[in-house]
Amino acid sequence: MHHSRLSARLLAAITIGCFSAAVQSASARTQQPAFERTEQREPCASYDSLKRPLFGDLHVHTSYSFDSYISSQRNDPFAAYWYAKGRPITLPDADGAQNVRAQIQRPLDFASITDHSEYLGQINVCTTDASKLGYWWPHCLMTRSSNLWTQLLAASWWTSLGGMGGEVDSKSFACNLSDCEEAGAATWALIQQAAEEHYDRSSRCSFTTFVGYEYTDAPNAFNMHRNVIFRNENVTETPFSTFDTGTYNFPKLWKLLREACIDADAGCDVLAIPHNPNLAGGLMFRDPESPDEATDRLFFEPLVELTQHKGSSECRFDRLAGRGVGTEDEQCDFEQVVADNLTMLGSVHGEVRTEAAAPVPIDEFARRNMVRNALKDGLALGQETGTNPFRMGFIGSTDSHSATPGGAEEDNYVGHLGRRDADYRNVQDHFFSNPGGHAVVWAEENSRDAIFEGLRRKETYATSGTRPVVRFFGGPALEEGLCESPQRVERAYRQGVPMGGQISGNATTRAPRFLVSALKDAGTAAHPGTDLQQAQIIKGWVDADGEAHERVSVVAGNASSGATVEPDTCAPKGAGFADLCAVWEDPDFDPAQPAFYYVRVLENPTCRWSTLQCQAAGVNPFAADCREQAAAQTTRAHERGAQGDVWGKCCLAEAEEPFYSPVIQERAWTSPIWYQPATDATPDARSTQMPDVVALDGEEPT
Repeated sequence: MHHSRLSARLLAAITIGCFSAAVQSASARTQQPAFERTEQREPCASYDSLKRPLFGDLHVHTSYSFDSYISSQRNDPFAAYWYAKGRPITLPDADGAQNVRAQIQRPLDFASITDHSEYLGQINVCTTDASKLGYWWPHCLMTRSSNLWTQLLAASWWTSLGGMGGEVDSKSFACNLSDCEEAGAATWALIQQAAEEHYDRSSRCSFTTFVGYEYTDAPNAFNMHRNVIFRNENVTETPFSTFDTGTYNFPKLWKLLREACIDADAGCDVLAIPHNPNLAGGLMFRDPESPDEATDRLFFEPLVELTQHKGSSECRFDRLAGRGVGTEDEQCDFEQVVADNLTMLGSVHGEVRTEAAAPVPIDEFARRNMVRNALKDGLALGQETGTNPFRMGFIGSTDSHSATPGGAEEDNYVGHLGRRDADYRNVQDHFFSNPGGHAVVWAEENSRDAIFEGLRRKETYATSGTRPVVRFFGGPALEEGLCESPQRVERAYRQGVPMGGQISGNATTRAPRFLVSALKDAGTAAHPGTDLQQAQIIKGWVDADGEAHERVSVVAGNASSGATVEPDTCAPKGAGFADLCAVWEDPDFDPAQPAFYYVRVLENPTCRWSTLQCQAAGVNPFAADCREQAAAQTTRAHERGAQGDVWGKCCLAEAEEPFYSPVIQERAWTSPIWYQPATDATPDARSTQMPDVVALDGEEPT
């Protein structure tokens, strides 16, 4: 049963029921919050027991990261937080001059700066104090150079020091000339200071920051990075890095965090969120080598970054091959890159400069680079060992290296790599990158504790950069008529579990029901949101033989609406839906088979960022004479100092590309809800909090 359009009166009532903060604000200061308070702050004047969606970015780099600094990007964490709040900052143009004004159309609710832990002290030595000897080491001189090729040589040096050659090398010789430990401590203090200065501890609760960093293990350019996010101001003395763990050894990161944070009795709590795994060469989600490793993964990594500017990692489908990586889902061609490692960024003047960035055939692409496959394999591991190590919720982020948290707007995309993708270089060298996405958390209020607990319990979803509002519940007693109820959210919480939760059953259990609700992105007056096209439920399960399966079911909307874009202007053409709602029951439910379910909401088609920038330059990807237009504009670009084929990629033929299209469908992905047969039910391995679990006994929980 589903409803795609509601009356304005009923929709208003539901909206009020979903976001009742104003009604509850009078008692917010006196009522006991549903989460533990671990910090000193004023209670938020706006508190909603039914929670509200908060949009953020938990993966952001600033001038404290080598790969940001060597790209002529000079904004630090203080400036990045201003940007997240909606203020403008200045970025470098393609020549490195600070001429680009950047500002998001809507501020974020929360953000974390996650500069690379390996290089905090070294970059400080190389860039901040000319009176120190290390500042004048040749590698530091190269890092500060304004010449593009010198900057790229410096980047290669930095990555080899950090282990991208296979093993972690020694730190820069600049550390023999200056004290990198002292410099790193100073930078870590500044990161904490920026987070504190921009965190709104008043009752307004307008913006939340989290102290964080990125752990950057990438042997042979295979990405096993983690974004380490602390709950409050109680953090470890230093950020851990691959210099502390060695490479290929992210489990040691968890052990160090447990020793220095969780078990230190200092009010410290922390998560380690795996970086978008599409470029991990299959190494991000290995089978646990011990029960302790499985336990640590469940505790420290309840989430995964599903999408960001280096691509999306839900699933992978090659249109030319007509098949996918463990999937037949044709929607899995969304924002894929052809390589499986970080060298996919190695283009200069329109040419790929490394063989390692070559396309990886669909049959050679690692299954577990795609999160859906990892989730399915986790179910199978749970059957074998009694513990499913891959119970991960979803978030998105940008991975911006331009200090631009939340800069995920297709029509306002200035690039994420400083001068390396500024202006024309964005299309020329980083055509297969994208603006990234958002991390969305359902929380009672906009504070660190409320958001962190939402992250921990996986009541989160990822978006590809727009802001639809999506709910997902599952349980034994969900009513068929919930879509018509103004109290549907309250009743759904009472009758089941939200996204990120678990339901359990036995051999006599009937099929669970699921509530899906989505409201389109409201947008702004100048940039209205896009109508929704459809809502899908993706189910993954394993049978008695341990074989994995998946199925995509459209539960609301119209997959064949015919909506498209005007080829000359990119204006939307055709209507969709302002809201979608459905109560869906799994018709193929088997109570003996463990399974997961998550929602994917698709918007109507819109033009990709590259299409918009090509058209703005006078090159229309839809035009029959696109190549002639590109050649003319490239000649003009050369007159201004550009090199190589500048605009040719605008004219790539969709029919000849495995993944690329000039038109995309923005989307949201909710964290899964898991079903587990009761005899094998495995709770999260947490020290302080159990997952939301409801038994499928056919009775409404009290």
